[in-house]
Amino acid sequence: MDATTYGLDIAKRVFQMYWVDVQSGEFINRRFGREDLIAFLAQRPPGRVALEACGSAHWWARKIEGLGHQVVLLHAKFIRPFVQTNKTDAADARAIWTAAHQPGMRTVAAKSEDQQAMLSVHRMRSQLVKFRTMQTNQLRGLLYEYGVTFRAGRLAGLAEIRARMAELETSLPGLLQSGLQDQLKRIDALQKDIDALEDRIGSWNKQEEACRAVAEVPGIGRITATALVATMGQARAFKSGREFAAFLGLVPRQSGTGGRIRLGSISKRGDPYLRTLLVHGARSVMVNAKEPSAWQTQIKSRRPGNVATVALANKMARTAWAILAHGRAYQRDYVSVRPA
Repeated sequence: MDATTYGLDIAKRVFQMYWVDVQSGEFINRRFGREDLIAFLAQRPPGRVALEACGSAHWWARKIEGLGHQVVLLHAKFIRPFVQTNKTDAADARAIWTAAHQPGMRTVAAKSEDQQAMLSVHRMRSQLVKFRTMQTNQLRGLLYEYGVTFRAGRLAGLAEIRARMAELETSLPGLLQSGLQDQLKRIDALQKDIDALEDRIGSWNKQEEACRAVAEVPGIGRITATALVATMGQARAFKSGREFAAFLGLVPRQSGTGGRIRLGSISKRGDPYLRTLLVHGARSVMVNAKEPSAWQTQIKSRRPGNVATVALANKMARTAWAILAHGRAYQRDYVSVRPA
């Protein structure tokens, strides 16, 4: 007998689940509390639980798998077309159940606790970097109102501000001088917090074999390697490196009709944070590579600089997937062979 498939709509306190009873054929759409849901699934025979890949979904995936069920995570945009009526918890649960039965439906791999924790650290670091940039830019803008300019670049600009403090004390109002000192202290505190988070990221990079293997790819450092491994989850959840690149939005957007397909700019779907890291890494390789590969030289001669950079970012993502999916070490001159 086939295992029962459940469509589960999760929230903070109220959980709606839809399934078909295999014995009576009855359609059941039932609401649960948090503890009631866990107790109910613990008593049911192993089945297939489908839920939307939203907030807390990865925690619920690990919890439900621990109860002996198979978990299927679906992207929200694949579920929405199956909501037949007004959007309610009951309608969402039925839509999730319906989407899980569609042939060829793409799923999201559940992340482990360590992968989810590493992504959380990356989010903290990203926000602190934004705060540091905002504080630095505000400092430049305020001082520019008094005719004071500094060199471009964060490190160079802050170093010049500190070197010219004696000059600024004589040319700025006393009220602004105290604010300037406080702003510099806030920037220093943010930098210390960012350094502490990067140390944690570096420690995880050293511990994880997958991160060390991916970091061998030119353009991928410890920040990008840890973010890539944590975002990918399970490499085998993607059929190919191109599917992983499409998951990150690094492939052209397609639009076609009447048998004619037009390729546009990249789709920019998926995680913008990891896509940004890969593009910046690719740009660094394009500019600073002492011995560029034949592929890099060829594409730079055929395409504009930004297009070539994104193409290299796509290649880096596909190479990282191949390393993790097939358990291989990075080889600079490796040539892939299409399977028979």
